[in-house]
Amino acid sequence: MNGILPLATIFLFASATAKAPAGPWDAFNFAPATRSFVPKSVYTTVGLVAGAENLLGNSSSTEGAIVTGNGSYIVLDFGQEVGGRLSFQIDSTTSPAISLSFTESAMFISPTESDDSCTVSPDHDLDGVLSVPLPLAANKTFTQTVGDQRGGFRFLTIVSDGDAPVTISNVTVNATFMPQMDDLSAYTGYFYAQDSDFHDQDFLTKLWYGGAYTVQMNTIDSHEARQQPCPVPSGWANNASGGPVEGSILVDGAKRDRNVWPGDMGISTHTELVSTFDLESSANSLLVMYSTQDPTTGALQYSGPPINAVGSDTYICWSLIGTHSVYMYTGDLDFVEKIWANYTNALAFLQSQVDETRLMNVPNSFANDWGRADGQGHNVAANALLYEALVTAAELATAMGNVSLASAYAANASSIKTAFNDLLWDEAAGLFKDNDMSTLHPQDGNSLAVLFNLTTNTRQIQAISEGLTQFWTDLGPLSPELNDTIIPFVSGFELQAHFIAGQGERALELLHREWGYMLYTNLSVQSTMLEGFTANGSLGYRAAAGYDFDYSYTSHAHGWSTGPTFSLTFYLLGLTITSPQGITWSVAPVLSGLHAAEGGFETGLGWFGANWTLTSDNATFTVMINTPNGTNGTVILPGTGNVSVDGEGTSGNVSQLSLDGGSHVIVLKLR
Repeated sequence: MNGILPLATIFLFASATAKAPAGPWDAFNFAPATRSFVPKSVYTTVGLVAGAENLLGNSSSTEGAIVTGNGSYIVLDFGQEVGGRLSFQIDSTTSPAISLSFTESAMFISPTESDDSCTVSPDHDLDGVLSVPLPLAANKTFTQTVGDQRGGFRFLTIVSDGDAPVTISNVTVNATFMPQMDDLSAYTGYFYAQDSDFHDQDFLTKLWYGGAYTVQMNTIDSHEARQQPCPVPSGWANNASGGPVEGSILVDGAKRDRNVWPGDMGISTHTELVSTFDLESSANSLLVMYSTQDPTTGALQYSGPPINAVGSDTYICWSLIGTHSVYMYTGDLDFVEKIWANYTNALAFLQSQVDETRLMNVPNSFANDWGRADGQGHNVAANALLYEALVTAAELATAMGNVSLASAYAANASSIKTAFNDLLWDEAAGLFKDNDMSTLHPQDGNSLAVLFNLTTNTRQIQAISEGLTQFWTDLGPLSPELNDTIIPFVSGFELQAHFIAGQGERALELLHREWGYMLYTNLSVQSTMLEGFTANGSLGYRAAAGYDFDYSYTSHAHGWSTGPTFSLTFYLLGLTITSPQGITWSVAPVLSGLHAAEGGFETGLGWFGANWTLTSDNATFTVMINTPNGTNGTVILPGTGNVSVDGEGTSGNVSQLSLDGGSHVIVLKLR
């Protein structure tokens, strides 16, 4: 296996530097212009506490809060998810004794425990508190070490562990996430739409920015991953190596796990594109995964270091698919060339598992996935992912000039698609089965079948979109492949499937139920996206399936739950790129009952923007498009009728147009 990359190295991409246009959407950007967070309110105080309000808002205040007596404490609320290194000033006539606890959800506020971030415990007591090291002289500033930092929290509890009064002031959190950005709010993309059918008409805009902010918080310095194994007997340490790269990496969660999981990137990399255009972090994360390759088999690990999980065909597929995404968004063929030997050998490992049925037969040793049960055999999700890996591999091989390899990959993909439909389609149910020997119809495999074009006709697509709704609850789909679980990762694929089916109102209803719950429930941080939850809305995600009933362990800032951010841009707004960097593009809005949407993003070629409106009587649809000169694209209108382009009419009923880059105004009189 000569030519395999033994160690990942950093590659820099030409990045866009322009900030997105200003507008009312800026009010929903959770990211601060500076790298500092200060508390927004006092959640509660217990015992002898005076002046707690002096800790709010102004990090340079000379006043402070006085905490007196063993066990007295202050709980500060930062108003949203934050993360980084905490600092504050201490003033005391004696050597103070202070401890700190952190939590994302208000459910787990405690003077003696933080929410668990390192490992699970049914008593959620393994993180404990951080004791401020002694001695600290008066008028000195305490600052957490890199290892002691908390990657994600909303509530800070400051506890006195002694009898003498202690004065605390200037409480500040210095954000350590996304270290390459000075102004964390300087997004290169934006989105704006008002949703009059939801209790908060700004829900969709807030959701888009909440997803963008989540992925920012999941972008960390490669030397600030979670230590594994955890400190003994309790505690946490966030100063581990996340892999053999320098710079930033895109990880799964802010609080935990803080290491690379390529499945999560099947969502979060797309969120990067439309919000910050930070594809360097995704590329570094993929380099980490290729550095884990088994030189004998070609298999990649399930996750990067320090967790180093092994045994997932699906996550190997996600590494391959993610490589194509990075190339599509950056156009950087040098990146592909550097990992090509690793890439082709990993794909060969997967193809070696294709049996006489022409489907991949996943062995038990490589059946791990996002948490779902029974991923072995001719699993529908695994084979959908292998199909997409082969389709995108054919595109990359073509770009590399290897026509014969591209043809072989395309032929193998076609064979899988035929067998996929022959063996796994259940005509009576109108859904794909989980396996050829199964009667279960999973959320993930059916959603991915639509997303990756494994269906053979529009009737199938419509049947799947309709069939998936049978799993819906008031709070979102209850995934049949993992008991009592609502999983936003998989729902992000389902959301796209409904949009692809042209079922915009159904897609919007899914957003209202699932993400509407997680963004507004008092159990959450109301700013970033939950890892998952249960049918009754509790935080007991995977409680009985690996998380040992530790509800505090659930992450509240998980990039795999940000599917709405790019879906709102790609489908509801309708703006996508269809070749590397957007040399070709598409504008194809999916109507959902809204009457306007706007937004855009950048690539290395420049700005891609769209703004559409639909009159209140649904008679006239107008879309304004701005794309870089030298590009060309297709506009697919949401209906047929008389059309004018830049003031000039066209003949006959028109539903699709081809346009060169630049600024255009298209007006459709709907029939």
